[in-house]
Amino acid sequence: MKGRNYRSPSGQAFTRLKYIHGSPNPKVSKFNMGDLSTHFPRRVHLVSREAVQIRHNALESGRVAANKVLFDKYGETGYRLQLCVYPHIILRENKMIATAGADRLQEGMRRAFGKPTGRAARVHDGQSIFIVYVPVDGVEVGKKACETASTKMPMRTRILVEEVPVEEQVVSPVEPIEEAEPTETVQPAESAQEITPVASTGA
Repeated sequence: MKGRNYRSPSGQAFTRLKYIHGSPNPKVSKFNMGDLSTHFPRRVHLVSREAVQIRHNALESGRVAANKVLFDKYGETGYRLQLCVYPHIILRENKMIATAGADRLQEGMRRAFGKPTGRAARVHDGQSIFIVYVPVDGVEVGKKACETASTKMPMRTRILVEEVPVEEQVVSPVEPIEEAEPTETVQPAESAQEITPVASTGA
């Protein structure tokens, strides 16, 4: 089947791997790319404008396309790319004969359950799909990366740019643990007068 057969997020989510045998693994290999330790002051969002299901083929294709634009500009340590959705939905297909004239031999059963063939991510309207973290002068490059990834998506999208708050940029230093000052042991003062023992007299 084609991707448009799975685009509509209708029905209950089919995600229970406990009851599904032979479900395929997601094709998405990475969800975070680039420099994960540096804090960048700008981030660019690729936001969905529709409620759809995105197959893992499209997610992986968009990730590779956006990462290539950023890697060619900044190398390995000048950006950070994050994929925000995970393909939990398991897609099914009732495979039929696809040869010439097969429509007269097999029409198939209505609402057939089918076998697992792929994965998809269910996305809501206004949900971020990709987030690109870039320097202040790299907003245009981040927009270009999101536009390249949007060509692989099956729905309308929009791009949002925002400034990363200061508290997310600066890592709070670890405060050293104050060591307790050693306490002096006070010895008991000796009595000024010594007590002389009294000899007991026998009767």
